[in-house]
Amino acid sequence: MKFVLYAILAYILFQFIFKLVIPVYLASRKIKKGFREMQSHMQEQMQKQQDYTTQASSPKPEPKTKAGDYIDFEEVK
Repeated sequence: MKFVLYAILAYILFQFIFKLVIPVYLASRKIKKGFREMQSHMQEQMQKQQDYTTQASSPKPEPKTKAGDYIDFEEVK
């Protein structure tokens, strides 16, 4: 009688571990890995965007003109 009870208990424990605990563990590990990859990808994009805005907003040196030069212009109406 005890043997049958232990066998049933072992079967239930086996089913619980291999059909619930292990799949939940593997899924949570996969989700965490996906979040880490997504976060690193977003950080790379933010870094590229910051580099681009820094390059775009940096003032480009304008060619200096002499103070005494006369510049022709036309009046547009």
